[in-house]
Amino acid sequence: MGFRELKNFSLSTIASEIQDFWSKNDVFTRSYNREDSPDFIFYEGPPSANGKPGIHHVMARTIKDAFCRYKTLKGYNVKRKAGWDTHGLPVELGVEKELGISKDDIGDKISISEYNKACKKAVMKYTSDWELLTESMGYWIDLSDPYVTYKPKYMETVWWLIKNIFEKNLLYKGYTVQPYSPAAGSGLSSHELNQPGAYREISDTSVIAQFKCIDDNKSDKFGGMFPFYFLAWTTTPWTLPSNTALTLGGKIEYSFVKTFNQYTKEKITVVLATSLIKKVFSKNFFNVEDENDLDIFKVSDSKIPYYITSSFKGVDFENLKYERIWDEAPLPIENPENAFRVILGDFVTTEDGTGIVHTAPTFGADDYKAAKSAKPEVPPLLVLDKNGNKVPLVDLKGKFIDDIGVISGKYVKNEYYKEDKIPEKSVDVEIAIKLKEKNLAFKVERYSHSYPHCWRTDKPVLYYPMESWFIKVSDLSERMFNLNKDINWKPNSTGEGRFGNWLKSANDWNLSRSRFWGVPLPIWTNEDNSEYKIIGSVEELINEINISIKDGNMQSNPFSNFEIGNMSDENYDNIDLHKDIVDEIILSSLKGYQCKEKKI
Repeated sequence: MGFRELKNFSLSTIASEIQDFWSKNDVFTRSYNREDSPDFIFYEGPPSANGKPGIHHVMARTIKDAFCRYKTLKGYNVKRKAGWDTHGLPVELGVEKELGISKDDIGDKISISEYNKACKKAVMKYTSDWELLTESMGYWIDLSDPYVTYKPKYMETVWWLIKNIFEKNLLYKGYTVQPYSPAAGSGLSSHELNQPGAYREISDTSVIAQFKCIDDNKSDKFGGMFPFYFLAWTTTPWTLPSNTALTLGGKIEYSFVKTFNQYTKEKITVVLATSLIKKVFSKNFFNVEDENDLDIFKVSDSKIPYYITSSFKGVDFENLKYERIWDEAPLPIENPENAFRVILGDFVTTEDGTGIVHTAPTFGADDYKAAKSAKPEVPPLLVLDKNGNKVPLVDLKGKFIDDIGVISGKYVKNEYYKEDKIPEKSVDVEIAIKLKEKNLAFKVERYSHSYPHCWRTDKPVLYYPMESWFIKVSDLSERMFNLNKDINWKPNSTGEGRFGNWLKSANDWNLSRSRFWGVPLPIWTNEDNSEYKIIGSVEELINEINISIKDGNMQSNPFSNFEIGNMSDENYDNIDLHKDIVDEIILSSLKGYQCKEKKI
């Protein structure tokens, strides 16, 4: 075919003419009305219509469109279904800003039902902007019949998936230390932490703290060294009040070093990894070959001598007890006699720090695992709140509870304060000053490192102990890794490298989310958690309601207008499966069961 000559080149004119041609000839619809062709079904990863589209959406949609056009040219019948992501954190944050409330106000200043109505109203706010962009960029997608994640029919599919996962023994409830966003009020999954830009280079106050070993005659080999201190390095000094163990590498060599504390000038003996001595003592210190040379040190001297004595393996220190570094904090409520001792861990390295890991099981995943695997198990520092619940020293807002000294009621990070209330000294600095005064800080300095941030709020993540529902991804990681080898990745290094490595070491997926506007987890349990009931469909839920009506536990069926077996949108529009409905109405219909999870 020939091409017409263009005397006045105008891209906008050409685009308009092409769109007119597509529209008049119904080109998009005709491209996938091929009954005899094999199907290639495309469901768009749905955008959120509560926010305006950006240039990154144009880029992503261009790539998606290229694949669908290619498959169309290869002779496939390519149906392209649009969708709208209408649940979760972005919607809630937008609504809370619009209403001038915080998450804590939900259920108090505004009912959950009213809040969810506001979310539902907001989710499609910029639909027309998205439709205009879609048409303007020539992106072919069927907008006439999109899937919408807040619709009950879609929510039912999520319930169906959860039940199938449960029946395959891939769903469990666990208590672990997880990444949590205090600013968003939500836990974060591992893939959310892998979002571009989530890890940022920041400068924090780091501390090498001194933990004084207790001479309880458990090890005669160290008799001549007492009193001595273990040196443990941390970039999160705010976790030191929650310390319950020190973790050493069993095969790592550690040395006793005699020297002086650079802040108090007191003579001390310290223990650290032999290979890290020169790094830790690189500033303000110098090595002497004779122990007697330590006697020449004067308080006014700018340089401090140190002398290396005997060396031992980490396993030799196992189970030695030490004094609590923050005695203003309460003791663990369970088995405090097993806390404040040396344990061993394979994750300890000598790349940075001192080769000794300050271990706070409530605020670190490795710390938690090491404490759990120790014999006897090291307890986390949990206390009882006013309701009798076990809680750590820091709440979900990132604020210290009361009665733990100078840091009571303060946020662990300055970023968690409102801008007009940020203190001059951070909690890390206040803790460092306190430790210096008590002769328990060996070195305090600024340290630049990479730290994860919430991709929605731009605030630092807090690692926090939480009970959640998990999918056993780890049971499937090896199979996924092997199947990934059959994918034709471009470039190949991406599939075999970053993505392949992620699959190989994939963690279990934290399914729970502390959200109000979302899909409720369809999991009910009896009071002692010995039995679970998983609802996989609206029909199953109605059957349970009817049983309760028959048993006299409920007078009427709130879903009486729903016709089982009728898959029309009109039929599903007669019901709602959100939290305010499930918790407040349906809960009473399930005899002997109690909804324990709020939502995804």
